Amino acid sequence: MSRQLLFTKICKWTFTLLIVIFFIWAFTGGYFQIIFDRPQQFFHLLRQHVLMVAVSSALAIAVAIPLGIFVTRPKFKKLEWIVLNTANLGQTIPSIAILAIVMTYLGIGFNSAVFALFAFSVLPILRNTVAGINSVNPSLRDAAKGMGLTPAQVLRKVEMPNAMYPIMAGVRTAVVMNIGTAALAYLVGGGGFGDYIFTGIVMRSNEYLLSGAVPVTLMAVLVDYMLRQSERVLIPKGLQRSAPSDNGEAA
Repeated sequence: MSRQLLFTKICKWTFTLLIVIFFIWAFTGGYFQIIFDRPQQFFHLLRQHVLMVAVSSALAIAVAIPLGIFVTRPKFKKLEWIVLNTANLGQTIPSIAILAIVMTYLGIGFNSAVFALFAFSVLPILRNTVAGINSVNPSLRDAAKGMGLTPAQVLRKVEMPNAMYPIMAGVRTAVVMNIGTAALAYLVGGGGFGDYIFTGIVMRSNEYLLSGAVPVTLMAVLVDYMLRQSERVLIPKGLQRSAPSDNGEAA
């Protein structure tokens, strides 16, 4: 076993031990008692949070990936710089500022929160889609064209499968950021676990704060893991990267 792999395993198990210690401390201290005392409220906030993240992320994926494909086509390549820099505004402007601007036109509630999250998450997906398609080896495109494939077939059978790793990395980044940023939706009446978090901040209550922050953290970790596993389905087996084995070599 290499030193690097040994160090990685030590860090992994140390981090796991710290998490276990934290949960033991939190449970014995009664910091999650609000969840057990008010399960209906907890699951209501959970549904709100999940719905905001799911809708905003789905909209971002539906817009960013096709737009990324569009600006990488030879005829529209000149638009790539304009589109990427326009999308960059979504992350350049602070999240709270986006919420304030959107609230001015859409009012308070679910719609404002979803639109703000959508604007904040378009860039990672769009940028990774463009980068992934542009990184495809030109010789692969030439070989596909030489076999008689149409531009649409080259995109579907060559470019997209080879660009799927960067695209999925962008999707994971956007969704995980959405899960954390969705807590700010409480400020515009969007609901979610921000209700517990901001109540805990105002009241200086660790019970409320942890009852909101910990589920958000666990949700982010779980969703990231699920998206990583989905790569096995979305990416052809011949293009999947091998996992490192215990001796540090590719499996």
